[in-house]
Amino acid sequence: METSKIKVLGIVGARSGSKGIHDKNIRPLLGKPLMAWVIEAAKKSKYISRLIISTDSKEYTDIAKKHGAEAPFLRPEEISGDEASDIDYLTHAVSWLEQNEGWKPDIILRLPPTSPLCKTESIDACVELLLNDPDATSSRTIIEAPKHPYKLWKIEDDHLLPFIPKEQTGFDEPSNMARQLFPPAYAHVDVIAVRYDTLMKDLLLTGKKVRYHKIPKTDAVDIDNEIDFMLAEFLLKRRLNGSIT
Repeated sequence: METSKIKVLGIVGARSGSKGIHDKNIRPLLGKPLMAWVIEAAKKSKYISRLIISTDSKEYTDIAKKHGAEAPFLRPEEISGDEASDIDYLTHAVSWLEQNEGWKPDIILRLPPTSPLCKTESIDACVELLLNDPDATSSRTIIEAPKHPYKLWKIEDDHLLPFIPKEQTGFDEPSNMARQLFPPAYAHVDVIAVRYDTLMKDLLLTGKKVRYHKIPKTDAVDIDNEIDFMLAEFLLKRRLNGSIT
């Protein structure tokens, strides 16, 4: 399929029921509602055909529209709670557009409202990975893992055990070893791009072949608490002042 004919749908999933920080997704960050940052980055994409918000809140709908996203529906209550998965709201959005507007995307982008440092270049890079590799089922942005999984712990019978057992790591005590001795580990942040069939038929955000786009840690704050807000504000100020790009 020609690139010009590819339909790319960006979906910002922003439910209103955040418990850790009340109305986190619309809390001001440097003068903008939090979710406005990723919406504005996505609006600059050269590939996104449509950008919508999936939310259960009329207030969120109005804010998203003000910053350039479509809001064709309100998310049903049954997929707006704490236990609702990304698959739930993404498949609902795609199905709604197909059934109500006859519009079917080829690639779907999951764009979290809690990622204010997400760049347009990262969004486009994830789309390009799928455009350039017909066998790829999805792609995502990654960073070097903040903590190597070999150094993590779990509690069993009220004492600590390595989260990953020696049978898998091959090390007696990896918690006391330099992480440079381990295979590199990565964490997902920000963007996921997934093909229609992988999401809608397989009900997956990964699939058989996942491509990746590495980004620096300075582009990767996922806001979940007050400290994350402070870090995001600090990094955004540095970026806007030209200290980081």
